[in-house]
Amino acid sequence: MKLQGAEARRYFQKPDPGKAALVIFGEDAMRVALKRAEVVAALAGPGADAEMRLTRLAAADLRKDGAALLDAVKAVGFFPGPRVVVVEDATDGLSSLIESAIKAWRKGDANIVVTAGNLTGKSALKTMAERNNDTICIGLYDDPPTREEIADELARAGLTQIPPDALSELQTLSKVLEPGDFRQTLEKIALYKFRDPLPLTPVEIAALAPATIETEAEELIDMVAEGQIGAVGPLMRRLEGQGIAPVTLAIAALRHFQTLHMMATHPEGPAQGFAQARGFFKRRDRMMKQAQAWGTRQTEKALSILVETDLTLRSTSKAPLMAVMERALIRIARKER
Repeated sequence: MKLQGAEARRYFQKPDPGKAALVIFGEDAMRVALKRAEVVAALAGPGADAEMRLTRLAAADLRKDGAALLDAVKAVGFFPGPRVVVVEDATDGLSSLIESAIKAWRKGDANIVVTAGNLTGKSALKTMAERNNDTICIGLYDDPPTREEIADELARAGLTQIPPDALSELQTLSKVLEPGDFRQTLEKIALYKFRDPLPLTPVEIAALAPATIETEAEELIDMVAEGQIGAVGPLMRRLEGQGIAPVTLAIAALRHFQTLHMMATHPEGPAQGFAQARGFFKRRDRMMKQAQAWGTRQTEKALSILVETDLTLRSTSKAPLMAVMERALIRIARKER
């Protein structure tokens, strides 16, 4: 049985112990692991591991000993309480074995939680899970969490005073952080606001948010937007040394100047343009100044240069790509002056 969207989110929070198995799959291993931990805790309680009511089986071990899964499902635990068997990194080759264990499952047996990587539409494991009424199948994709999911995470940590503007900032932050890092940030925010009756503010989020991988790339683009040509070369060398590709810089610069363009052209002013572009709170004041300095015409010229450069970087050109990118950024920085 396939679940998605709000139904899947509710199921992770309150899984049905009357279902034999749950299959969770997705390309992002961290996102899958976090949901697995959430559903295992909901099924068996937080003390399941310590009380030996949680059994973990690696896919590689099951290929050597196919009976291990059914044995674990039928085993009687030393401690009373619900039991869970987790099968990690499952592949299509195990679909028949897992299906056999599901068919043999009876009320009182351990619930089976299977995790897998990205499964295609024709995957045997995915097909088996979706057509079986005793099995729930949930795919996790790279979409950032919704506002409701973020609010639920904070509510579980005891934080309920979250105004809409703070939720918007958190949703923006979720798009630039890995799932594990974002969850840690939410926990950090909840700890910071523990017993604080005042609502969470964007300023507090900005102070508690971690530096992202794009921080130095943003610094480079800020230098370009502010006409600081002398800083472009040294920053480019530093980013090149870190292995950041020219195309990555081109995409970041395009996104930055598209935001400036939206701020410059928005009928209700730059602040509304920034909000519509879903810019992060930390960047707002600085980008407001940049948008005022650039204006619509100059921003469109910068975007034209960046689009042309991006096409060159993605072509079969034999030109040194980082030098092409640096030249484009310097041209833009000179135009700003």
